[in-house]
Amino acid sequence: MNASDFAQWSLDVIREEGASLSWLEEQRFDWTNPLSLALEQILNSKTIILITDTKRKWFETYILTSINSLKLDRPLLPIVSIDSLYQHYSNISGGEMIDVVEDMISLSYKDDFIFWYIGKGDDKRADIAKRKDSSYFWIFDEEFHNGFTLKSHDKMLDIKLLQLYKLFDASLSAAMFGEVDVSS
Repeated sequence: MNASDFAQWSLDVIREEGASLSWLEEQRFDWTNPLSLALEQILNSKTIILITDTKRKWFETYILTSINSLKLDRPLLPIVSIDSLYQHYSNISGGEMIDVVEDMISLSYKDDFIFWYIGKGDDKRADIAKRKDSSYFWIFDEEFHNGFTLKSHDKMLDIKLLQLYKLFDASLSAAMFGEVDVSS
């Protein structure tokens, strides 16, 4: 299956889920384009540095405990929370301090990392990810390069995030095992 079929593969998976995921069908290209870029980087052994806004801290914990679950039969992925790298990340403000944190991360990971940000676009926790072109976003209330946009006031937002994670995880496994090609 070639890269152009990733959108079709995603559509098939969305349709298999039935009505619960039908909301994503119309947005599948908005979903698959940034996802394929992120998956390509992950498959190239880049570490994922996960960042969420404060309201989505529960989701960060969910992802960190689920992505390398013992039940999964795939290689373990290098993924860490920004807060595990710099405990005071929520307290930084200003570009100079972000530069210091970014330098520390670059030294630690030799630039072999991507930021994955989930949350409101205007949250200051998004700032470091917005500065790096290769970052991946599930961003609320704004359009952003390499991002999938959601509405923060959506009453179904938490459920949609869990559904998106399930699709992300399925896409990741399919890409790892060569069932679908995500390369650009």
